[in-house]
Parts: sequence; C-alpha cells; structure tokens
Amino acid sequence: MIFAAAIHDYEHTGTTNNFHIQTRSDSAILYNDRSVLENHHLSAAFRLLQEDEEMNILSNLSKDDWREFRTLVIEMVLATDMSCHFQQIKAMKNALQQPEGIDKPKALSLMLHTADISHPAKAWDLHHRWTMSLLEEFFRQGDKEAELGLPFSPLCDRKSTMVPQSQIGFIDFIVEPTFTVLTDMTEKIVTPLIEEASHSGMSGFRRSSLNSISPSEVKRSSVKSTGSEGSASLNCSILTVDFKCFKTTWTEVVQQNREKWKAQAAKEEKAKKEAEESSQQGVDEKKTEGHEGKKPSEETTATMSDKSKEGNSGESKSTEISKTNVNGTHQTSAGRHEASQGKNLTQVEKETKSNSTAGEQKQQVQNDTEE
Repeated sequence: MIFAAAIHDYEHTGTTNNFHIQTRSDSAILYNDRSVLENHHLSAAFRLLQEDEEMNILSNLSKDDWREFRTLVIEMVLATDMSCHFQQIKAMKNALQQPEGIDKPKALSLMLHTADISHPAKAWDLHHRWTMSLLEEFFRQGDKEAELGLPFSPLCDRKSTMVPQSQIGFIDFIVEPTFTVLTDMTEKIVTPLIEEASHSGMSGFRRSSLNSISPSEVKRSSVKSTGSEGSASLNCSILTVDFKCFKTTWTEVVQQNREKWKAQAAKEEKAKKEAEESSQQGVDEKKTEGHEGKKPSEETTATMSDKSKEGNSGESKSTEISKTNVNGTHQTSAGRHEASQGKNLTQVEKETKSNSTAGEQKQQVQNDTEE
C-alpha cells in the first residue's frame, strides 16, 4: 500500500489523460489511450527498480511474493484513474451487499483511491492549498490547449472556472460518497477481526467500551508491544478501532470545508453582481451624458424649425391674402369685362358688319378692274 501510494504519480506530466490522447503523445500511443498516466507511473517505477540494484527494495522477495506484490500495486495504481471512479464505487457497493468477504485487491484499491482524493477531508488550510495547486496545474494545461487550438478540458479555463462551485460539486458527488463506501467496507472487513480478538480473552478491551478510549490510549495500545507480543499488540490495535468516531470526524471536516466554499461562492457571486451593476451603471451614465450633450443642438434645431414654420406660416398667409386680392381684382375685372362686353356687343357687331361690307365692296372693285 505504501509503495503504491509513493509511486502512483511518478513522473506525472502535469496534464490529464485526455490531453495526452488529444495531442497523440508518445505515452498515449504506447498505452493505447487507456489509463495513459497510470500505466506510465507503474512502468517507470518498476523500470527504475529493475535498472538500479541499489534502489531495488524488492530484490529479496521470492518470485511468488514479487508477483503478488506487483499484481497488487498495478491494480491499486490503475484504480486511481478517475475515469474508473464510478464503476469502482458501484462494484464495491454491490460487494458490500454480498455475504462473502471483500476481495483484497479491490479493498486496497479503494483505500488508495480514497487517499488520492482525500484533501477535502483535511483541515481547511491544507485542503485549500492542495486545491489551488491542483487548479493551477489544470489552468496551465488550459493555456496549452488554447495555444494548440484545442477545446478547454473541464476546469482548465482560468478565466471561466468557478473554483468554489467546482469544489462543492467535487465534495458532494465524489469525495463524500467515496468516504461513505470506504467506511462501510472497512467496517465489514474489520468487524469480524474485532469479534475474533475480543473472544481471545482480552477482556480489558471490550468493544462496548471503545467509544470512551482516548486517542493517546489508542496510540499506546498500538505500539507498546513488539516481537513475540506482536500479535497481542495487533489485537489491541484492532480493538481500539472506532468506526463511529472515524465517520464523525471526516464528516465534520468535509462539512466545514463545504460551508467555507459556499461562503466563498456567495461572496464571489455578490462581487460579480456588483461589478455587473457598476458596469451597467457606467454604460447608462455614458448614454445619459451623450443625450445631454445633444440637447442644446436639438433645442436649437427645434427652435429654428419652429421659427421656420412660423415664417412659412406668415408667407402662406401673405400668399393667401395676395391670392385673394388678385383673385378679387381678377374677378372684378372679369365682371366689368363681362358687363362691358354685354353693353358693347351691338357696337362691335355693327363695326364687324361695316368692315365686312367695305371688304366686299373693295373686292368687288378689284374684280371689276381685272375684268
């Protein structure tokens, strides 16, 4: 378990499996896009042991022990791939419903996986530091994705990622359910051992009195015996396991961290809203200033327009009056002309007849001359 935990991120590239797959890295090609980093961590670590005898802490193991050790380590490290998370939790829940015992590799794998994502169950300062470090790693990957023209992976866009909300979701949907399953699994595994130890004649460590044992007593009972008394020490250690205290502890810490993220999320949301309101207010003020700047010109134009209308109105009135006068004069003249025409009609007719007679006489004279 300790060895697997130590190597589970060995030679990590600071990018996700999906990034390796999208960029078609050598590791992705080598491991066929499956648990790319986890496979690399294992391969690189075992290669290091094999190439350097001074570092090979497994050199004294028998072949069978080495094979079992390697098999367990491989399964544990591969289980830290988050793409396997939900399937792993589902499988363990199903196993807990069965009367048979829990498979050893599966139990160890869940323990390592839980430890790998356990920082939300630690004190706030430590949890917050881990969160910021992890997100900075994601953001740097996002910067690379932007440079390569790739779409942002989840939580990798430093401009849009909402950190508090992401951690609240991580706690609610990943961390808390995982710890719950781990607690149930541990209780199913350890309870039979506690019962067996309690029946071995160690009446001083009754299960009924475990809730009152202090942490210092637990520590002393787990380390006080060595050598031939090792088994007794182990029994004492098992008997001091307090599942109720364990669950209460991580539940309280996780809840406290969740509430702090919620408070931070509310604070950021308020600041964002105020910034948006301030920005909108600035836009409105600019519009108002622009409107006020145009008012004098608009008023002047309106005044000139009104005066123009008044002038046109006066001209219209003058024109109408002039037309009226002209029409009146025209009508008067026409009337007089008609009257005069009526009175002088006889005289005109007489003149016309006289002229006609004179013309006829002249024509007659000309005809006579030609003849």
